[in-house]
Amino acid sequence: MGDMEYTTLGSTGIEVSRICLGCMSFGTKDWRGWVLEEDEAMPLIERAIDLGINFFDTANMYGWGESERILGNALEGRREESVVASKVYFQMRENDPNSQGLSRKTIEQELDNSLERLGIDTIDLYQIHRWDENTPIEQTLRALDDAVRRGKVRHVGASSMRAHQFAEALHSADRLGTERFATMQNHYNLAYREEEREMLPLCEKEDVGVIPWSPLARGFLTRPHKEFDATERPEEDTWMQRNPYDVGGGDEINERVEQLAADKGVSMAQLSLSWLLHQDAVDAPIVGTTSVEHLEDAVEALEVSLSDSDLEYLEEPYEPLEPDRW
Repeated sequence: MGDMEYTTLGSTGIEVSRICLGCMSFGTKDWRGWVLEEDEAMPLIERAIDLGINFFDTANMYGWGESERILGNALEGRREESVVASKVYFQMRENDPNSQGLSRKTIEQELDNSLERLGIDTIDLYQIHRWDENTPIEQTLRALDDAVRRGKVRHVGASSMRAHQFAEALHSADRLGTERFATMQNHYNLAYREEEREMLPLCEKEDVGVIPWSPLARGFLTRPHKEFDATERPEEDTWMQRNPYDVGGGDEINERVEQLAADKGVSMAQLSLSWLLHQDAVDAPIVGTTSVEHLEDAVEALEVSLSDSDLEYLEEPYEPLEPDRW
């Protein structure tokens, strides 16, 4: 196993591992049947730390807060060397409409709840999980800025929105003199590259760190597409039913990943992740897994080298897609 690589996260000055461990897969099976509960999650987080991963991404809604609690317990005694990111937006309590969105009330109460579950005083990166159509961005920015000034948050980030919305948010922060979004957590992988049109150039221009989610296209880029179609995932995943990866050039991309991976003696997952790591705009893909073996494979992807011709070969079949609905 090679040494972990680190990079500076956007303009924050914080050094993070080039692999971020996504913590959506930790929580309670009452939330999702496939997630790991605490006794199963702990060895995986421990192994991530052993491998040099210092960057962890969770959210208040993962496991209805259980993911944050498990991560907080796992990092006890190692808080200073860890970089913790969490998120706010989705509804947390069924009968509480103010437990969702990006109003000042929601941000302040949900931030306090996240801090308590994580067992920390400050979240390194606090992200808005989605764009809130019902709250002016100015109010959200002021609430987040206050959280930074109070020492509850070090930096703020955004996730999954249109480029024009993100540009508006960055401009509004400059106009108001509030904390700017330092990162963008967006949907980006070899089978979904619509972010290359506007969002990634905007992030590069504004020195915004990019930390993509679903770097392996929900498993589509990890096995031959005929085998993937035979799994339960396409039938059970309603999001994937709305945003399939096999449309357009997806199947041919999958086949080229399979062929090039075989030529290089690596797994399809490692090759697909390596492609993302070769993108100049990307700081650290967020890798979610329930397997120590898959986690180790992801770290080994850092050692996979791709030439310009390899990159062109993988990218050539791509056809424009409808923007996803997140």
